[in-house]
Amino acid sequence: MVKRTLLAVVAMLSFAIPAAQARPRDDVMSGAFRCASIADARTWLDCYYGAAQPLRAALSMSPVPGAQARLATQPPAGPVTPSDTALRDQVMDEAFRCNKLSAERQWLECYYAAANGARTRLGLSVSAGAAVKPGAPLPQPSASNLKAAAREDASRMRSYSFDRYGIFTVTLENGDVWRQISGDSSFARWNEPAQRYAVRITRGVLGSYNLQVRNSPGLFKVRPVR
Repeated sequence: MVKRTLLAVVAMLSFAIPAAQARPRDDVMSGAFRCASIADARTWLDCYYGAAQPLRAALSMSPVPGAQARLATQPPAGPVTPSDTALRDQVMDEAFRCNKLSAERQWLECYYAAANGARTRLGLSVSAGAAVKPGAPLPQPSASNLKAAAREDASRMRSYSFDRYGIFTVTLENGDVWRQISGDSSFARWNEPAQRYAVRITRGVLGSYNLQVRNSPGLFKVRPVR
């Protein structure tokens, strides 16, 4: 794998992409490279997610959490050189490969999925999609998950819960369990009994899944738990 140093990439972005022609995804990648000064891997990952804000804004999506936005805008310098430089290089290489995707929403899904290697190293759940290698077919969900995702009827919730980061887990009346992807910055504000919420699960891009609650705003990225 060809090594890319931070200075080389910044120079490439500065001279190869005129400011007037810069796209939101270019701003995302520039922000992600600014995160390189952070030594702590978990904080670096939050900064990486915060860097996605320019494209989320262009797509009229909910903004990233404030803490992530601040990290991406003014990343703190770590006291030591990161020990996981190779892993971060891998994440950024995967994110660069996403540029073969023309649709901005699909590119953003790919950008998030590129961080799966770092999430695995940190013991975090990974997104349902996977980073896409240019020219490769999109990953397909398993037969059982595809059947679940193809349902067009809404199923009532049996229960729901939130972890300390506001990420939810939902159990439906049919027994399916879905958990919100940690990289998703949309937050549910449910406070009614679970049975009052009717949920629809649909398939998204890159093998991902979307969860919507009838008569409620918000589209959430989720993965099947069982």
